[in-house]
Amino acid sequence: MFDRDIWQEIFNTIKKNKLRTFLTGFSVGWAIFILVMLLASVNGMQNGFTGQFNDDATNSIFIRPGTTSKAYAGFEAGRRIQLTNEDFEYVRQSFPEDIEYISGRYFTNTTARYKSETGSYPVQAVHPEFQIIEKTIITDGRYFNEVDFTNKAKVAIIGRKVAEDLFKNENPIGKFAELNGLTFRIIGIFIDEGDDNAERRIYAPLSTYQRIYGNTNNINQIALTYNPTYDLSKALEFSGRLEDLMKRRQKVSPEDQSGINVWNYAQAFDDISSFTTVLKVIGIVVGSLILIAGIVGIGNIMVFTIKERTKEFGVRKALGARPRQIVNLVLLESTFITTLSGFIGLLFAWLILSLIGPSIETPAFSNPSVRISTVITATIILVIAGVLAGLLPAIKAANVKPIVALSDK
Repeated sequence: MFDRDIWQEIFNTIKKNKLRTFLTGFSVGWAIFILVMLLASVNGMQNGFTGQFNDDATNSIFIRPGTTSKAYAGFEAGRRIQLTNEDFEYVRQSFPEDIEYISGRYFTNTTARYKSETGSYPVQAVHPEFQIIEKTIITDGRYFNEVDFTNKAKVAIIGRKVAEDLFKNENPIGKFAELNGLTFRIIGIFIDEGDDNAERRIYAPLSTYQRIYGNTNNINQIALTYNPTYDLSKALEFSGRLEDLMKRRQKVSPEDQSGINVWNYAQAFDDISSFTTVLKVIGIVVGSLILIAGIVGIGNIMVFTIKERTKEFGVRKALGARPRQIVNLVLLESTFITTLSGFIGLLFAWLILSLIGPSIETPAFSNPSVRISTVITATIILVIAGVLAGLLPAIKAANVKPIVALSDK
């Protein structure tokens, strides 16, 4: 295998047959390139879908009120459902074993001002436990606690983008900003793994905002996380019980899908998992077809190449070459070309993904990539298959009698 004379013959043969060498190499390199890009695209779609949920706990459930679409229990259709603090406490006390963390949510907007800087931002007034549900990461200061909540303190946690807009190069912690004309003390800065828009948000105690807006006890949503030990079936069973309970409490028809909506991340992840599994199966099928096409291409080229070199093999045998030496020569040449071409195709695809992959960030497609082990395995399979495709023709040619080979036209 490491005989210098053999490798000189291989390189001379490659040099004399540039077109044949190019076609063989292109067949391998193109197959590997397409395979890598296909697998990376499937992973990119999977990353995009799952990335939409990275900024929330994966065992989250959201109870969202809506407008009834059916008349029920003496109430007409079109009734707007309003959640309150009493609903929040009822849910919390009804499922002590099922609920891990729970928080109410109150949505509003505010015009924030600090010195000469102003901006409009969404506000979420929540309970302290919402930090864990939302996976809010505090980078400076702290989140508000139960004492702040009980005392209805006018404190706020601002997103990184809000801090950059209003405070420029100042440290916001401990500073006072006006939110709709009311003074709030900034106690924390957060980042969010969702996107930049999530960091243009302000969090404050729900009790504070309920007092500000006429001592109301209304809330817009209830967010919670269920027991993390639950599997998918148990999580879905719990959200079903939760939905039935809320519909009975709010006098909403069991068949009404718009009056109360209980949205469970477990269902969303199950749907995503099923979809990405289908994508992976499609990717494997298409990838297999690409590999088969590459193998067929290599096999056809090898058959043509060996037929073209029949006279050469006849001369070699007439000069004393053994059949095994001829077969080894053909296989070494084939292995060298297919291996080199396969890794060139792999390298080219890898460079493209490295350059443009990290910059692709959309809700449905994010950071396309593929595991190097998968691609190297596919390359090795293609190389081996290509070698095997040329093995039988090489053996057949090596066993041809010199007189027959020399007379071949």
